[in-house]
Amino acid sequence: MAVTRKATTGDLKSIQTIASKSWNDTYEGLIPEDIQSRFLSEAYSDKMMPVRLEKTLLLVAEQGGELVGFANGREKEGAAYLHAIYLLPEVKGSGIGTQLLEHLIAELGPVHEIHVEVEKGNKSGETFYAAKGFKEIEVFEEDLYGHTLTTRKMVLSVSE
Repeated sequence: MAVTRKATTGDLKSIQTIASKSWNDTYEGLIPEDIQSRFLSEAYSDKMMPVRLEKTLLLVAEQGGELVGFANGREKEGAAYLHAIYLLPEVKGSGIGTQLLEHLIAELGPVHEIHVEVEKGNKSGETFYAAKGFKEIEVFEEDLYGHTLTTRKMVLSVSE
């Protein structure tokens, strides 16, 4: 199993690499490569990463001395908002995503619910969140640099 912990400044480059590899693996055929590249270059830029570290909870999973995944979220008014759980493709299905989710819930707590948005067609994300008990509450379309995404908003009720 991996060790999960809060991210440090020294982890930011590895987090950028994980985000890129995970996006390319997950969204191949769903989101055009040029749109993926643009999103990643903006959302995970050298300028944005310290902001994520300072303003949100950013956790990493380490296995064999290497970072293999991360989770990012925040708490607002008793609810948690999960921005990302990204893993290297080779560790998907190993339980590391569950570890990161549980650690995130523990760090953000006490919260009564957790919200996440997952793109329709992201089979690994849809399967993961459904298995954890997340329920779909809304489906909507959004624009990502001229590409239309169909997004599923899901929520998990958490007993305090």
